[in-house]
Order: sequence, then C-alpha cells, then structure tokens
Amino acid sequence: MYLAPSLALARSRAIATLMGGPVGWAWPGRRVPANATLIGWGRKKSGRLAQARGAPFLLLEDGFLRGLYPSDPPLSVVVDDLGIYYDAREPSRLETLIAQPLTQAQAARAHALIAAWRAGGVSKHNAAADHAGPLRCPYVLVVDQVRGDASVAGGLANAGTFARMLEAARTENPGCAVVIKRHPAGRGYFSSGPEVIEGDVHPACLIADARAVYTVTSQMGFEALLHGVPVRCFGMPFYAGWGLTRDDLPAPTRRGCATLEQLAHAALIAYPRYRDPESGVRCEVEGVLAHLALQRRARARLGPGPLYAPGLPWHKRRNMARFTQGAEVRFAKGGGSALLWGTTPAPPRAGPVIRVEDGFLRSAGLGAALVQPLSWVFDDLGLHYDPTRPSRLEHILQNTDFTEADLARAARLRAAILEGGVTKYALPASATWTRPPGARRVVLVPGQVPGDAALRLAATGLVKGNADLLAAVRAAEPGAHILYKPHPDVVAGLREGDGDLAPLCDAVVVHGDIAPLLPQVDAVHVVSSLAGFEALLRGVPVVCWGAPFYAGWGLTDNRGPVPARRTRRLALDTLAYGALIAYPIYVSRVTGRYTTPERVVAEIAAWRESVKVR
Repeated sequence: MYLAPSLALARSRAIATLMGGPVGWAWPGRRVPANATLIGWGRKKSGRLAQARGAPFLLLEDGFLRGLYPSDPPLSVVVDDLGIYYDAREPSRLETLIAQPLTQAQAARAHALIAAWRAGGVSKHNAAADHAGPLRCPYVLVVDQVRGDASVAGGLANAGTFARMLEAARTENPGCAVVIKRHPAGRGYFSSGPEVIEGDVHPACLIADARAVYTVTSQMGFEALLHGVPVRCFGMPFYAGWGLTRDDLPAPTRRGCATLEQLAHAALIAYPRYRDPESGVRCEVEGVLAHLALQRRARARLGPGPLYAPGLPWHKRRNMARFTQGAEVRFAKGGGSALLWGTTPAPPRAGPVIRVEDGFLRSAGLGAALVQPLSWVFDDLGLHYDPTRPSRLEHILQNTDFTEADLARAARLRAAILEGGVTKYALPASATWTRPPGARRVVLVPGQVPGDAALRLAATGLVKGNADLLAAVRAAEPGAHILYKPHPDVVAGLREGDGDLAPLCDAVVVHGDIAPLLPQVDAVHVVSSLAGFEALLRGVPVVCWGAPFYAGWGLTDNRGPVPARRTRRLALDTLAYGALIAYPIYVSRVTGRYTTPERVVAEIAAWRESVKVR
C-alpha cells in the first residue's frame, strides 16, 4: 500500500493512476504499517518526511514530458526509490538507469523516441506559442532558472554560477549573439535586456536553432541534447557528467560514460510513469508524446493570432474557442485573418480569409446548433463543397505524396468507422428499413437541405434539388427500387424541407442513421451529399449528379461536370486520408483538447452504445 504525508498527493486521481493504486494519507502521528511504502514529492516537505520515516519510500517529481499546461494534472511523474534526479549530492535511481547498457531493441526505441521528440517539437509543458520576434543569428542560448529552485542547490550551484555562465557564454562565442531565455515564472537570476526573451515562450525552436545551449541545471539542457545541440553545463544536472556535455564541475564518481540513447531511454522510458491523456489509464511515453505533438501542430495551424470572426452566431462562438486553442480570437472586426463561417461574405477591406465549416465526423447526435461539434475544417483557399474554386482539401488530394504509412492508417480508420457504424451525425436509432424481398436493384437517394450552400454550389446541369434528383434517378434507373432518406436536420424540424416527395420514389426512410441502409443498397445517387462519401467508405457504388469534393478522382460515376483541376486518380484510402485525417481539426468531447479522428470515432461509438443501453 502507498501512503503520503501530503493530503494533496493522497487525493490526486492522477497520482493514484500513475502509482497503480490508491494512495492513503499518512497524517501526523499515524502509525505506518510494515507493508506500506511512503511517497512524497521530491525535496518538498512531503518528500523529506517520506524519506525520513524509516519505511520504504518513493520520491515523485514531474516527468520530463509533463503535459500541456503547468496547471493540468501531470501526464507523467518520475518515481525514485534512492533519491531524486535533480539532487547530485546523493545517488538517484535515474543515475543507475542511465549507466545500464541497452539491448538492441531498447537502443532502437530510444533512437526513434529522440526523432519523434525533435519532429513533435515538444517540451515539458506545451501550451506556449513559439517565439515570434526576430533574433540575431547566430546565437547561443543561455537558460535562466527560478531563483532558489531546489534543482539549483541540488545541482551544486548558486547565484554566482549564473553570472559565471553568462560571462563564459559571451567570452567563448565571439561573433554570436547571447540570447537569455528567462523562466516563464520570472524571479530568475538575470534581469531584462535587449537579448532577453521574457514570458511563456515554447523553447523547442529556440533550442533547435541555437549554436549552443548554456545551462546550470535546467531541463532545457537535456532537450538540447535530444535536438543534437551542444550543451555547456555550469551545475550538475542529471544529464551532465556522462560525456555528453561540456561541464564546468567535476562529475560525481558514480557517473561515467553513456550514449544519448542510454540517457533518453532512462529519462523518458525507464524512469517515469505515464498516464494516457484521453483514457486516463497508464500508457507508454510514445502515446503521450504523440498527443502533445498533436496539440502543438493543431495550435500552430492558425498561428497565435489575432484572428477575428465577425458575424459568428453565439452558439458557434463558444465552439470556436474549442477549435482555436492557442490563438487569440476576437468577434468584432480587427487585424489578422478573418474566420468566416461557410459562405459568409467577407467584410470590406478584410485581410486574409479562412473559411470554417463542419468536418465529416461532426458530432454525436444531430448536426445542429445544439450539439457540440467534434470536427471543424479551416480552409484558407476556399471550401470543400464549392467546386467553383480550389479548396485546401482539393489541394491536399491533388498534390500530397501520401506514404504507405498514411494509407495504412486511413485503412484502419475506415475499418473503425465501418465497425462502429459511424457517420457525420451518428444518430443513435438504427433505421428499421430492410431490403424488399426479390428487389433486383435498390438505389438510395439521400436528401439535402433545400437551398443549402453545399447543394447550391455543387449542383450542375438540370439537377438542382431533391425533386430533380429523384426524377433523374428514376429516368436513369428504370425498374430500380428507389429509397429516399430526407436530411436529418429537415426531419428534426431544424431546417425547411421540400414537402412530400414520396410520389417520386418507392419508399421513404425518415428516422435513424443512414449507416444501416448502405450495406443493403446497390448504389447511392447524390447531388453533393456527404452520404456519397460515406457510401464510398463502405464500398458502395456512388453516382454524382453534382460535383462534391469526392467526385472527379476516379472513384465515382459522374453525371455532371467536375473541376478540370482534379487530374489525379486516387485510391479510396487516399481520399479517406485527405478528407478525414489531413483536412479537419478534431476536439475530444471528453477532454476538450485536440484529438485524432480515431479517438473521435471511438468516442462516437461509445456514445451510441451508451444511448442504446439507456
């Protein structure tokens, strides 16, 4: 059993998960059972008490890949039964792990992890934006720390060490700018100046572009090693004294030589414990790194702002904040790019325009204003449903060199969509229609909202609405059993419909999701409905009477003109990757953070099951 002298530690669900079981409170005077292990936090009071009680103890600290915000519960903690990594005055478990030789598999994993760290641009905390101002190049980076932090004394340093480090950085690098990165908490050892970076700035780009990094004991020195940047140490952090850094102090005799892979494997794989940011269960470092790298990419997609979204309805404003995390968005006219919903006209003298629309895996429930969306698209070129001009999705499909790994991922995602019966609206009730016995050919015609921009812009020729489409299908498919399904928003009374179209078809399915219908039909005819894309994902032939985004790539039977810009012939998984992975932004309905389409599919499927059970 685990006991903690700190009530906060005992109550933390994240700590309980990372420790693999509940943590009790070792209140003052409580007798500690013989089978108990005391846990405390580093060199804080709880850690000193845990180590001093004489029982088996474990000291915890934040891991080196902690999470997004400092205020969030940790996604990783280090667990040490000897000391703590930042105190070089005594042994730590991390030191023993660094010294251990690696197997070939462990070295390969560490090497891949280092590459993923660099590519993901991650750090201990990951919410801050990159430094936006100019820097004189070349430069060396000098890292400040919080005055009086335990890692300074534990690293055998003091205030004079920082002054000595700054002087060395200036003396040893003639012709280089010396840039000081202050700690975001302030209260450091250096004062403000022209080459001082203040505030909460993400360090990855600063490190990667530096000629060298000068540090006392900051974790940024470790991150610099991961980026392949030379590191000069003036204290004795955990990563010094192994032959990987230029050290100002002699290393403890406990330390020897180690490779970068040994250091990375020990510090990022063997020493910490990780908690999955979405499911909350224990996981491996690669999952946490991938999640935080996704947060970095998604937050950088629109830049830090400012952005403005004029004329956005109130119900979309609160959702806009979910999809623009990390950016400053104003809802009145201002500088920066304009975020415009759908086909909203651009205001006079608008700057760059980014158009916003629902994604293709939108929500759990009807695709209406009252439902929290799970995916949006931000298109700086046009809109995917407007074939009269290019869109970012069209550009992705036309120009991207998709890898085998991309296509394999798309295939897995498509399989998960089919297995979960997931569509754009993911309605909980299944359709009750079954294919008529003896029907030779059954054709499904999904309705669209009359007058909707997606129908108006993509319609071509004589087919401009649902009645036109049903008449065209009847003429093109004589003898077929024609099944019509009105749009869910029309059925729910959220949008105006066409009236009674039953005389133009053989059957109408009003309620339920479209997914159960698709395996029972021989073809789907659409103007531009997303149901055509959903049919393609399930291997159902699709006839397009308009020019939706999925037409013109060799996957559909096109009865109307499609843009001549679409010259590539795509595999189904290529289309799926572009439309479901590369184009949209996803936000988890559980965590409220950016997530993957795979996670959204799992959340929708779980929601459908919960509704079914109720």
